[in-house]
Amino acid sequence: MEKLKHIDLHKIPNHVAIIMDGNGRWAKGKGMQRVFGHRNALTAIRETADTASEIGVKFITLYAFSTENWNRPKFEVDALMSLLVTTLKKELPEFQRKNVKVNAIGNLDSLPKNAQKILAKVIDDTKTNNKITLTFALSYGSREEIVNAIKNISKKVVNSELDIEKINEKIINNHLYTFNLPDVDLLIRTSGELRISNFLLWQIAYAELYFTDILWPDFRRGHFFDAIIDYQNRERRFGKTSEQIETNE
Repeated sequence: MEKLKHIDLHKIPNHVAIIMDGNGRWAKGKGMQRVFGHRNALTAIRETADTASEIGVKFITLYAFSTENWNRPKFEVDALMSLLVTTLKKELPEFQRKNVKVNAIGNLDSLPKNAQKILAKVIDDTKTNNKITLTFALSYGSREEIVNAIKNISKKVVNSELDIEKINEKIINNHLYTFNLPDVDLLIRTSGELRISNFLLWQIAYAELYFTDILWPDFRRGHFFDAIIDYQNRERRFGKTSEQIETNE
């Protein structure tokens, strides 16, 4: 593909997170129910994960179901949970063939038991794969995640297991759902919405943000390349000046 020629394979983001937005609007535009959009989002997930793996992205995290999504109509929630189960079962052989390690973050205990069971199986079966780690954020909310981390850290302080003066960023990181993941380098949101929606608030502190009008079911290889090219054309300073970056100070 022509766009691939414009990508510097030595400057690939290590961790890409994606807010997969627009399934409902995509379905509505075709005169269908929202669930139709969710089902047709699977192609975008496969193609994006394959493309990310191909160019050397090591971690990709997908916002699949938020804590707020439980407030949607029961029919839609039930359909999403059913889709999760069938998709994981169907895709497991492909995860193994493509050397994909599956991970999940969020309040996983709130998922239906059958979803928890198949998710645990897929995570365990793929735990030694190492080409790319594909993380699904399920029943996930970043504020809830941070609140839980604070509670768990506080318990350790109260029980004299942790000195309050020892609390630092690393300690907090180790108490988040994402304790085994690196910080996000690039956050992509589809569908034209310009907000973060309670997703990885701690982890995207220095991430580059990329917004596209493409609805998620239409998101393909070329669109992912567009995001990578845009990312590579930015200067990541992490609080330093451009001059410091240029001289590696």
